[in-house]
Amino acid sequence: MNLPKTSRRQFLQAGAMGALNLAVPGLVIGKDKFDASGKAVASKKCCIFVLLCGGPSHLDTWDLKPDAPSEIRGPYKPIRTKVPGMHLSELHPMLAKVTDQFCLIRSMSHPGPINNHFDAMHNLLSGQLIERVKEGQPDGLPYIGSVVAKHLPSPNNLVSNAWLIKCVGPPVFCAPNIGSGGYLGSAYAPVFIGSADNHPAMPNFRPPEIYDMGDPARLWERRKLLSDMESNRLADNPQAKDWSDLREKAYDAMTRPEGRQAFDLSREPLAVRERYGMHPLGQNLLLARRMVEAGVRFVTVNGWVGPAPGEKAGGPPSSSWDMHGGNMGMGNAFGAGSYGMNFCLPRLDQSLSALLTDLKDRGMLDDTLVVAVGEFGRTPIILTKGPPGRQHWPQCFSAIAAGCGIRGGAIYGESDKTGSAPVSDPVTPQDLHATVLHALGVPLNELGMNTGITRPPFSTGKPVMGLFG
Repeated sequence: MNLPKTSRRQFLQAGAMGALNLAVPGLVIGKDKFDASGKAVASKKCCIFVLLCGGPSHLDTWDLKPDAPSEIRGPYKPIRTKVPGMHLSELHPMLAKVTDQFCLIRSMSHPGPINNHFDAMHNLLSGQLIERVKEGQPDGLPYIGSVVAKHLPSPNNLVSNAWLIKCVGPPVFCAPNIGSGGYLGSAYAPVFIGSADNHPAMPNFRPPEIYDMGDPARLWERRKLLSDMESNRLADNPQAKDWSDLREKAYDAMTRPEGRQAFDLSREPLAVRERYGMHPLGQNLLLARRMVEAGVRFVTVNGWVGPAPGEKAGGPPSSSWDMHGGNMGMGNAFGAGSYGMNFCLPRLDQSLSALLTDLKDRGMLDDTLVVAVGEFGRTPIILTKGPPGRQHWPQCFSAIAAGCGIRGGAIYGESDKTGSAPVSDPVTPQDLHATVLHALGVPLNELGMNTGITRPPFSTGKPVMGLFG
């Protein structure tokens, strides 16, 4: 679903009409979170949700099976990490040094017969078990970033729900409600930032238009003119006063330096940028850190790592991790092409480890939840017809979670000897969804907020309390 682009003019008009919360996706202004007594509750919690679109192989990343037959275990050897007994792929040497900061879930599993990106991603992001979403007929369920934006709006009049970079391509990849707020409305839809042709690893990266003031002098003149025109009717018209207040908040959101400065990566030392990696995933994770630091509540980061050297196009920003191999004409899944783990895994290793280290060093990990997961895993048996690869496998996959009270240096759940299915503590995508909401202090349903509205719960899963401690 594509939403219309929001320009500076529309942004200001929305504020002037008193409809800002309905007109600007992802921007929710001037609201606080309240407890049962109506008292405002301060919260600094936020989330960086790294969605490894396409579904990485758990058997070659975070759940290796070195004792399995060669057609299952793959070419990579496990390496020791900072946590005794927790082994990762040899292509994850940097993550191996920060395993004390995250919990590794090895028992993710879809509870239904889901074997396509479209439905698997929808289940993961909506917290609902939908066995099949009819193409072109989304069910109106809001995705997790929209739910967080509703209950934890940015305290600084900034975007509350952002997506770096939008999942693109046909519905075979992208779930239906990615571009909407579902039944919560467009105010809670994500603001999409960047593209394959405009991302923060590029020298001329352009931020969203809502943070582009244009000529500050002209903006101030227009603001003063409109204020003068309204001055005579504000005193006797409470509704006009409300509209004026909303417009002032719109000006504040657009001119507030935190919003613009978050996108200026030149403010970061070059050594920090290089530590994250000068590629789309690395710089987007750095941008995500800057955004949550400025007050953005939920940032979904597309796990796209960009095209491999010599491949002009590579994979679109939706499928870096869809490594079928020759079965889908994608080359060797264990090679160095755009759909090869020898290319993608080192970049994930570099950028994710840098993010965790950076958050810890800046004292942000206690209030920043980091989740890294794909929509499913990969088949235990390697396909060898043509260049090798693995097919979709929803029965078992892995995830990483850190921050906001998540136990570091822990493994939760276990898969069987071939990585085919969980043998202990299974975690569904719905459970992971509920766990994210729980960690951020967001209710799992609207009825708990005494709204009187009968709607599906925000999540049908249960928070995995064993991840905390």
